[in-house]
Amino acid sequence: MSEITDINWLATIVGFVLSFGLGWLWFSPKLFGKKWAEGNGLDPDGPDKMPMPAMIAQAAGTFLLAWVVGVTASNDALLTIILIMVTIVVLNGASALFLNMNAYVRHTDAGFTVAMVVIMIISQGIF
Repeated sequence: MSEITDINWLATIVGFVLSFGLGWLWFSPKLFGKKWAEGNGLDPDGPDKMPMPAMIAQAAGTFLLAWVVGVTASNDALLTIILIMVTIVVLNGASALFLNMNAYVRHTDAGFTVAMVVIMIISQGIF
């Protein structure tokens, strides 16, 4: 059990906060948001109100990913988190292909996953 809890919590929380914040920018109209929304058949100007269930699920998933990165960092298992990241990208890409999402949406989502993990790994190295 100590392998899961004996981690650098400061680095894990910082990685979570920065990665979640990156999502706001990544999917904003200033970066990839408009074209990503269009590719998903959504209103490119955004929803009328914040989709709270989606935001809560994203926050929970981002925290769990930051925790996994923290566990792999505390166990000197960098290749494990890289393998996990590649697995997530491939599975999300397969799901997007089944849903017939366009290449822009698939690549935007994959790029965001990679960027989150990179931020989380850097946070573990700095803090």
